Amino acid sequence: MYVVVGLGNPGTRYRNTYHNIGFMVADALAKKCRLRFSGKECAALTAKGRTGGVPFVVAKPQTFMNLSGESVKQLFRKYCDSEEELIVVYDDADLPVGRMRLREEGSAGTHNGMRSIVAELNTTSFKRVRIGIKTEELAAKEVQIVDLVLSKVDFADKAAIERCVDEAAEAILSLIAGEDVQRVEERLNRRK
Repeated sequence: MYVVVGLGNPGTRYRNTYHNIGFMVADALAKKCRLRFSGKECAALTAKGRTGGVPFVVAKPQTFMNLSGESVKQLFRKYCDSEEELIVVYDDADLPVGRMRLREEGSAGTHNGMRSIVAELNTTSFKRVRIGIKTEELAAKEVQIVDLVLSKVDFADKAAIERCVDEAAEAILSLIAGEDVQRVEERLNRRK
């Protein structure tokens, strides 16, 4: 069974922040499939659905970003038969706002949530959708990364973020339904 994990921090304080883009994608995916986050299991809010006849779980870990791996490890053990069934969505400060990347595997980079997941699962062989949050201020080093990720999405970035969230949810549904990873990757990665 596929498990789609959107990374973020729980609570109203972090709602609509750059660091909660993973939660935004999880919410968009649930909305597209008319699902509700009605359960809490494996230290995450979960919603279960099907697309193309394939069952999946959407999860929003409630462990806070830096401990995301604890929840993901439990979800993986409960639902996945292999790493191929895990998809993690998160913000990436190395990509400009409005850009996305889909990868089948790779390092955790500087993202603490991903570092936690890689450490807990002891593998980097799982799909990830990275959504860019690098603003002009961050690129010019006028703002620290910790201040950016915990700040509310700026009005100037809102349309680009919303488009990315929607496109990421569509791409994930395509992956779950069995579309070739390379085709989805090419389509997602070339969008601006």
